[in-house]
Amino acid sequence: MNTPSTTTREDALKLLRQHVKSEPMIRHCLASEAVLRALARRLGEDEEKWALAGLLHDVDVELTNADPAVHGAKAGELLRPSGVPEDVIEAIRMHNERSAGAKRSDRFHKALAAGETITGLVMATTLVYPDKKLASVKPSSVVKRMKEKLFAAKVDRDVIRECEAIGIPLADFAQLAVDAMRPIAAELGL
Repeated sequence: MNTPSTTTREDALKLLRQHVKSEPMIRHCLASEAVLRALARRLGEDEEKWALAGLLHDVDVELTNADPAVHGAKAGELLRPSGVPEDVIEAIRMHNERSAGAKRSDRFHKALAAGETITGLVMATTLVYPDKKLASVKPSSVVKRMKEKLFAAKVDRDVIRECEAIGIPLADFAQLAVDAMRPIAAELGL
């Protein structure tokens, strides 16, 4: 079902903060929101809806103790009572294929998975720069770090590469992510 969202950003942020206490995780969700908004803009999709998915995609991470077997699947229980649209809930469920029990095939699902995952690589890349400022990060450095398996080893490069399945080359995707995150660098502590 593709219904318009009645959940405002303020409502979503309140809901996120109600269920997620970790400030680094909140910052990750804010970065994901920014990247998903930029992806929606580039792909001609609903920016508010995609940004909402980015912001709320980890709403159940503490409830599930980040267990990949259930993380994402429990989000619906937290989000439905707040009026979050079913297609957003489904994208959130599908950002973790393991708990979803299915492969991503929808563009929205792939965008959320790739978009939220690249934020980790961008943040890790920022932290190895001498000034630790996002303003200094070159998207080419993010792409270079993709090839270094031991750098930010928990960041799944294959998920980031799903950007290509939605028509965005990796170098362009890195540029989009860095550009999307820069305006909120202070909120991200970068």
